[in-house]
Amino acid sequence: MSTKKDKKKKTTDIEPKDEGKKIKSALNGETGHFVGGLLCLMFGVYMFLAFTSFLSAGGADQSVTAVNSLGETEVVQNHTGPAGARLAEFLINRCFGIPAYLIVVVLLIAGTKLMKAYNFTVWKWFLGCMCIMYWLSVTLGFASGNVFENSFIYPGGMHGYNAAMWIESYIGVPGLILLLLFCGIVIGVAIRRQTMNVVRKVIHPDFKRKNTGDDIAGNEADKNIATESAGEEVPVVKEQVKEDTTDEEPEDKTEEPAKNEKKKWSERLMPGGILGKLFGKKNDDGEKENEDEEEDEEEDTTAAEDDVREDENEPDIYAEEVYTDDVNYADNGIELPLDDEPLDEKRTVGAETASHNAIADDEEPAFEIEETKEEEKVRGDLNVPYNPRLDLEMYKFPTLDLLKTYPDDGPSIDMEEQTANKNRIIQVLRSFGIEISSIKANVGPTVTLYEITPAEGVRISKIRNLEDDIALSLSALGIRIIAPIPGKGTIGIEVPNASPKIVPMSSVLSSKKFQESTYELPIALGKTITNEVFMVDLAKAPHMLVAGATGQGKSVGLNAIVTSLLYKKHPSELKFVIIDPKKVEFAIYAPIEKHFLAKLPDAEDAIITDVTKVVQTLNSLCVEMDTRYDLLKKAGCRNIKEYNAKFINRQLNPANGHKFMPYIVIIIDEFGDLIMTAGKEVELPICRIAQLARAVGIHAIIATQRPTTNIITGTIKANFPARVAFRVASMMDSRTILDRPGAQQLIGKGDMLYLQGNDPVRVQCAFVDTPEVERISEYISRQQGYPTAFELPEYVDENAEPSGAADVDMNRLDPMFEEAARLIIYHQQGSTSLIQRKLSLGYNRAGRIMDQLERAGIVGPANGSKARDVLCIDENDLQMRMSQLRGNN
Repeated sequence: MSTKKDKKKKTTDIEPKDEGKKIKSALNGETGHFVGGLLCLMFGVYMFLAFTSFLSAGGADQSVTAVNSLGETEVVQNHTGPAGARLAEFLINRCFGIPAYLIVVVLLIAGTKLMKAYNFTVWKWFLGCMCIMYWLSVTLGFASGNVFENSFIYPGGMHGYNAAMWIESYIGVPGLILLLLFCGIVIGVAIRRQTMNVVRKVIHPDFKRKNTGDDIAGNEADKNIATESAGEEVPVVKEQVKEDTTDEEPEDKTEEPAKNEKKKWSERLMPGGILGKLFGKKNDDGEKENEDEEEDEEEDTTAAEDDVREDENEPDIYAEEVYTDDVNYADNGIELPLDDEPLDEKRTVGAETASHNAIADDEEPAFEIEETKEEEKVRGDLNVPYNPRLDLEMYKFPTLDLLKTYPDDGPSIDMEEQTANKNRIIQVLRSFGIEISSIKANVGPTVTLYEITPAEGVRISKIRNLEDDIALSLSALGIRIIAPIPGKGTIGIEVPNASPKIVPMSSVLSSKKFQESTYELPIALGKTITNEVFMVDLAKAPHMLVAGATGQGKSVGLNAIVTSLLYKKHPSELKFVIIDPKKVEFAIYAPIEKHFLAKLPDAEDAIITDVTKVVQTLNSLCVEMDTRYDLLKKAGCRNIKEYNAKFINRQLNPANGHKFMPYIVIIIDEFGDLIMTAGKEVELPICRIAQLARAVGIHAIIATQRPTTNIITGTIKANFPARVAFRVASMMDSRTILDRPGAQQLIGKGDMLYLQGNDPVRVQCAFVDTPEVERISEYISRQQGYPTAFELPEYVDENAEPSGAADVDMNRLDPMFEEAARLIIYHQQGSTSLIQRKLSLGYNRAGRIMDQLERAGIVGPANGSKARDVLCIDENDLQMRMSQLRGNN
């Protein structure tokens, strides 16, 4: 009986132990991990919904969350119920504030890790999220201390607020801010080491990190890994301590890494179960990550050991090994690093080392290795053409949406009006005994052209004399008879439309003709009578005269010319010199100074409004013209197009002074005012430019509202073949502009005649308003431009300069004379603009100082557009000259 009782006791004792083992194995197995991970995942999602709903409904649920006991009939706005509302209230308001969301992140990461969906290192995430949560809680509690007093939510929670107040009571507000900044940087460094470089660059923007020993070791380790993967042998700099190694010893033992002999601390403390799973126990999925971490640790340790060994063997290992006979390369076991010297030198060193062993000690020859220097290669590929647009490669051309569009800008035909005009023309001609065989109408934006074919035997002069009678019968503002139309056997009668149409600039620039134009300087002026876009090439014009009465569209026409060029040319290909005596017409182009405008070195504004500056600018353009002709002569080219083509194809050397030449367009408004104030001083350089500058890419456009022979002289007309005539008051003015009548019969508001050659063409000028030009200028000015405007060469009047220098009174030297002299000697450049920029002086005063310097013998005479020669060698020479001047005075 006793034996049976003992057996029953044993069985009862064993059963609970077996059940406990089964439960442990179930919890520690894959199923337990999966269930635990799923629970963490679901609870994290629940907390996220509770927190998010609390941000919007927390104020309405304050009456419920303030009570600790659960009520039977509690109604809350939070979508997760009273439990979720209380949980969010506790963790957000009473604990950590909005950073409590990081608890959700930890739960989601732990859940996906346990479910083996993702492979995270949970303990790193846990420590990182907790540190960030505590730091953000204190930071938000300090930053929002008095901001959210009347709000239901505390961004930093009560924990953050109380902690911030406690720390502030000890070290004050500056100390708290510095402490938070320090903790934030430390957390950033712990998360990612690149934070250190960011902080260094904040302190020192030009900081570049040098390679330390650890970085070099890491780089060498990366190179070795890459070489091993390619199947090559990796050279290692290390000393072989064991000399009695045998070939029978297996390779696996010698190359076995130290990581296989160590276990992670998480495995030792928690070898199994959920905690071991979370905190780094190895499994099939996480093995790769853990091995990578251990390899990184080993690489750092190996790099540090290599640095120590190099320090111990400091007496120049490479020099002793290569250049002395005392080293036994077979026994020493030191391998030279292959990365430190070229392959040819290593082979030379090996051959010379073998020869060293064969030479006696008492007759050691001198050994020297001469490094072979490679020839310097030309930078850049000569086969690739030069692209001038790379100076501003990010530049974007203005878009068409900057221009205004009009609803009824297309051609429209009023058949009633056309039929009535046709009948009246036929009736008037028949009343004077003139028969016609056919009539055809071409309806334009503002004018309709009626082409009539007269019957046989009708004289053209008879129809031409009926111009006023036809205008009377049609009740028109003014008609123009073209008898005959060039190239056709018909006579044209131009009649203004009853309802003229506006030609918007957007319709002209968006046309296929303009977009696909290959002109060097395309100008879209408007539309002809046949509704075709009218374009001219300013490079072939090559200069243009614009004239017309006040208010007839000259300024709009000039803006249309500039707008066309801005939409087609890059800033590296085109520059404007704008002269505006009225000071208001072209001020809207000032924002594009660093992109498209050119000016004198000493000029403050790129838009020239001063008459004295106009004369200097025009003479400077003449100097630029002469300089360009010299470059064309050296290159053997006839015009700027051939020269730039050679430069783009890299056939011209910039070291010889060659450079890419942009086109320069000179726009002069109110030319009559300039002639009245400056006279010949303005007319002479303009005539020189008009006669010679077309070949070097300098083109002039002048406009005037006084088309008289005093303003538009015969010299001007002879050199400006392209002429634009808006409506004028008399036939005499039309003859002055076009050498023929017709401009007095235009209807105004952009109606113009363009003459280049034999017969003028009637065009309705495109309309571009001031707000459109402002938008275009603003669009261009927001983009990257050149450091300064395009600088024109400095002009010095060769005739006036010597007399001015001779008339200088050396007894009344300028107070800045000595400082200017030291500046000239320091830079070894005698330039008036240099004195202006460095000493902040005006042009007139700087010119007087330059005259005094020339009279004192410090600089030489004027040398055209080039800087003066500096005759004074150094400071000692200057002191001698200054003492002589003081002695003479």
